Amino acid sequence: QPPPPQQSTGSSFFSSLSNAVKQTAASAGLVDASAAVSAAGGRKFKLLLVIDEPHTDWAKAFRGKKVHGEYDIKVEQAEFSEINLIAHADGNYAVDIQIIRNGAKVVRSFRPDFVLVRQHSYSMAENEDFRNLIIGMQYAGVPSVNSLESIYNFCDKPWVFAQLVSVYKTLGPEKFPLIEQTFYPNHKEMVG
Repeated sequence: QPPPPQQSTGSSFFSSLSNAVKQTAASAGLVDASAAVSAAGGRKFKLLLVIDEPHTDWAKAFRGKKVHGEYDIKVEQAEFSEINLIAHADGNYAVDIQIIRNGAKVVRSFRPDFVLVRQHSYSMAENEDFRNLIIGMQYAGVPSVNSLESIYNFCDKPWVFAQLVSVYKTLGPEKFPLIEQTFYPNHKEMVG
């Protein structure tokens, strides 16, 4: 039997993603009578903030997709470096983006219904630490397709490996092989 065409992999991915979005929206109580209504045509929609580099057009990927078969998905896309967030303890929050598209500066402020993070939120490079935005989204309780806790945990590679070591100890090397590593708390211990 021939392998399925490449398109089915993409549609399978979007089907899984669509299901994750539906579950996130439902668990967050996003699907209710107070849904946002667009000015054009009076259609209901949910606003998805996608944090990613511009190489993927997420608005195109979600075009025609719906949450619970009822709510259109409107996409705002920006990189971490283009985002600012203000969050209050009562759950109110606002996201501001300043992006340059086709040479023009675009500034928008909105309240996303949920977020999809596709860009790394932390690197040791200068000006590449966006953990504060992940913390702000968690603080505000912004629903996320991929858990904000897992995104924050992935900021620290030794922390992630420690979680893998825990799984390794539970399942054993036959079921969960793991490359051997050694953790040093600082360079002095490694050299000594």
